[in-house]
Amino acid sequence: SALDRSLEKFAKKLPIFEPGRGEEGDENGEVIEKPLKINLDLALYKAKILTRNFQFDDAENILQQCIYYWPEDGRPYVALGKVLRKQSRITEARAVYEKGSQATQGENPYIWQCWAVLESDLGNTRKARELFDAATVADKKHIAAWHGWAVLELKQGNIKKARNLLGKGIKYCGGNEYVYQTLALLEAKANRYEQASYLFRQATRCNPKSCASWLAWAQLEMQQENNQAACYLFEKAVQASPKNRFAWHVWGLFEANLGNIDKARKILKIGHLVNPRDPVLLQSLALLEYRHSTANASRILFKRASELDPRHQPVWIAWGWMEWKEGNISTARELYQKALSINSTTESAARCLQAWGVLEQKVGNLSAARRLFRSSLNINSQSYVTWMTWASLEEDQGNSVRAEEIRNLYFQQRTEVVDDASWVNGFLDIIDPALDSIKRLLNLEQDPFGKTPDSSEVKDTDEGSSPSSEVKDARYKSGFDLDSFIKEKFSLDPNKLDDQMETSLLSIAKSKEQRTAFRPRQRYK
Repeated sequence: SALDRSLEKFAKKLPIFEPGRGEEGDENGEVIEKPLKINLDLALYKAKILTRNFQFDDAENILQQCIYYWPEDGRPYVALGKVLRKQSRITEARAVYEKGSQATQGENPYIWQCWAVLESDLGNTRKARELFDAATVADKKHIAAWHGWAVLELKQGNIKKARNLLGKGIKYCGGNEYVYQTLALLEAKANRYEQASYLFRQATRCNPKSCASWLAWAQLEMQQENNQAACYLFEKAVQASPKNRFAWHVWGLFEANLGNIDKARKILKIGHLVNPRDPVLLQSLALLEYRHSTANASRILFKRASELDPRHQPVWIAWGWMEWKEGNISTARELYQKALSINSTTESAARCLQAWGVLEQKVGNLSAARRLFRSSLNINSQSYVTWMTWASLEEDQGNSVRAEEIRNLYFQQRTEVVDDASWVNGFLDIIDPALDSIKRLLNLEQDPFGKTPDSSEVKDTDEGSSPSSEVKDARYKSGFDLDSFIKEKFSLDPNKLDDQMETSLLSIAKSKEQRTAFRPRQRYK
């Protein structure tokens, strides 16, 4: 916002540590100069801005000075730990958290909680439990600790323990959007739709600006094909967070799947104009144009998306899929190879290898197809689609025995999930309450308007209860005007979105040309 920008400029001009404004005795009894406490707030704000701009060294220097002047304050330790984690300096981050917990005499729950998350992400479950416990002892009203600990226990299969922790979180902290959101997603996975709707409603009442809650609730209604309710909830999501790229993206995919192509195209274009540096929105728009316009229009969008982020694998994979469908086999191979050259160990790489395997199967290169399927499964051995596609290949070749062996291999190696009967009555599984989790739920990085090329799909057809009357009634009372909304919030002219898109795409192309022109020349011996 304009206020944030002005504050940022103001913070840059101010001296961070103004000496001589306060005095304090050191451990030797000597008087030392110490800045006033307001300098700490300014320093933390500037460090936040520097971190956001990836100026990690400058941020680290400021935070180290904060710790020197105010060792009893926990905020610099938390901020410095995050800066170090962003750089994958795990050992140093752990040392900062340990130093901070000692300096604050173990009374700062934020340091314990951040340290617990670090250990949890590293797989050090026992240590993470101890740290979450220390956070709740330091402050039993620290909701992030209760929630993070519950998520950890759920991932470990300790269902009763997790339920108890979530209950304590509500007991000590009252209503909280993250706890309600987590419980709602769990209820939805257990097919308890009325309970899930109630919990989502509670989450949005706790924080009407929680875009993640509105989106997750909309996804619940989508699963039950309650399209009017879902549309209303998407409107609430973009109103809650107008610039949120996930909100515009998922809403656009929703409308496209309903067959509302013009509306989907409009929503995705708005999403891109609001988030001009996001390649995923352009990727989905490219797929939409391919299915409902021309391949050339799609190519332009794929090219611009790849220029925005050349290391975003799904763009190259989707582009390769389109070229394959157009019969440009060699081009498709090159694009798949480009995706794999970025990183050959990710989930996206597994999907790329599977899609490439299907391509080679269709053109008759069966040995290559088998190698690609095997490579894909080496990355993700849990992929039902890849196993069954490979089995189908063998069956088509008359190798029915081999096909049955492959199916048996899938069932033998898949991860077994044992349900706790007491949990089925309340919760079933854990999905983190974050936008990235909603992204995973909806598989936004895959082809959003159709199946993975020539692959099998398993679709859940659970019967759900009808949406609550509250959502239905609210939908008819919505009165949401998208055109007026984007005019007011973004100064976008709804009648000139195509012109604005063209200007944006030209800007991306020029930026790419400038980066290429100023690239240092390599020196050859």
